[in-house]
Amino acid sequence: MRTRRKDRDTPGPTGAWDEIVPGLWMGGHFVTPPSKALEPVVVERQFDLVVSLFSRPGHGPAAGVEHLVREVPDGPLSAGQLLAVQEAATYTAEAVRRGRATLVRCHSGYNRSGLVVAQALVELGHDVDRAIGLVRERRSPWALNNGLFVEYLTAGPGVAALPAGLDG
Repeated sequence: MRTRRKDRDTPGPTGAWDEIVPGLWMGGHFVTPPSKALEPVVVERQFDLVVSLFSRPGHGPAAGVEHLVREVPDGPLSAGQLLAVQEAATYTAEAVRRGRATLVRCHSGYNRSGLVVAQALVELGHDVDRAIGLVRERRSPWALNNGLFVEYLTAGPGVAALPAGLDG
């Protein structure tokens, strides 16, 4: 499965992760520090829960840290993938409610993680526009640059999954 869109002119993130609201962090597997090449990000024990929408061996988390993996592409999502996003968002929101330090990550920490974090924020009581705004303000203005993901958030992943399920 292809999980990363190659048609990007967006700059890579310069930081590994950013706190969106207390206890909820968003990041990626790779960073691009100023004037440097792409570098891997390895999570060890900084978080109680790591939710990965993209994963690669050697990027953590350390043994004993809860790790939920729901790989989805950075493109159109099937009904099953939208339901996996919803499941990850619900699990993330519950972890934050329980005071668990939670990182949601994908390749760069812009789109897939943004989709899950924004949906978790909605479940935590924010409206969709505020959730998207928080993701872009606290992670990067490049976050959620996949317009389809913004459409999924606006419709709600459960509703968006209905027409996707008709396709296959």
